[in-house]
Amino acid sequence: MIIITGACGFIGSALACALNRQGETDLVLCDRFGQEEKWRNLLGVTFRRCIHPDQLFDFLNDARNAGKVRAIAHLGACSDTTQTDMDYLLENNVNFSIRLCQWALDNDVRFAYASSAATYGDGNQGFSDSDEITPRLRPLNKYGFSKWLFDMWVLQNGHQDHIAGLRYFNVFGPNEYHKGAMASVIFRTLPQALNDGKVRLFESHRSDVAHGEQARDFIYIDEIIDITCFVLQNPGANGIFNAGTGRAHTFNELANGIFDGLGKKPAIDYFPMPEELRGRYQYFTKADMDRLQKAGYTVGPDRFHEFVARYVRDYLVPGCKYYSQV
Repeated sequence: MIIITGACGFIGSALACALNRQGETDLVLCDRFGQEEKWRNLLGVTFRRCIHPDQLFDFLNDARNAGKVRAIAHLGACSDTTQTDMDYLLENNVNFSIRLCQWALDNDVRFAYASSAATYGDGNQGFSDSDEITPRLRPLNKYGFSKWLFDMWVLQNGHQDHIAGLRYFNVFGPNEYHKGAMASVIFRTLPQALNDGKVRLFESHRSDVAHGEQARDFIYIDEIIDITCFVLQNPGANGIFNAGTGRAHTFNELANGIFDGLGKKPAIDYFPMPEELRGRYQYFTKADMDRLQKAGYTVGPDRFHEFVARYVRDYLVPGCKYYSQV
């Protein structure tokens, strides 16, 4: 069986669906459902059972289950970049991850986990996933710090030769509908484009960057799932890898893609970034993909504009269709 934590979340649910399409149905999905509507992400997905994170280790340590676990995709975490409770992040994103990774290592189970490009902070150290650079990274928020802490635990204990970590860059696509303020700019601004005929973007507060020219390595859900499946299913692909496209696109380009998907002429308004965000805002990210390519992964062509338009046209405009529906 394959265990997926964070399984009813954005990437976890898409991974479960993708594994189904590959013929994998013996899945154990671990997550907190809460009061949100993210349970809808699992409609159409075939799996064995769902487990609350508080029950996961009882399940794993049950002799009837332990020997049947083939792989763990650990995607569960608090992904709120505005979370201020560091104790919560330590327990949820670091200590839980350490326990689960150690269990996988002790039981010879394939372990792949989600890190984050938030570990790179303002990008002054570049975006290389070289192990020598990781100790010098300075995340800009507590979420990024929690992801960096687990990466450091992996490196300090020499586990990078036995497991795979993925520093996800800016992922967008279906099944993110429950994420609120943490959802992609595409999802959050589409109502503006539909109702007002305009998209509102942050102004730049740096003299060397024009409004809307802040850039990200945006990666579509299909691309991120392809990378995740690659490391999950290839035991020789070990280390902490960037999971991006190796290309940076501006928010202006992203807005143009939204209007392309709607078949409308682009119109953009810019508004001041909140004061509390200005000191911890990433103006540029671009994944260095050399390490993952050396591990055997082939980075595809630049399909950013196509994917933005497809997300808008095929999923959002019809009424937030789910990954399993298209």
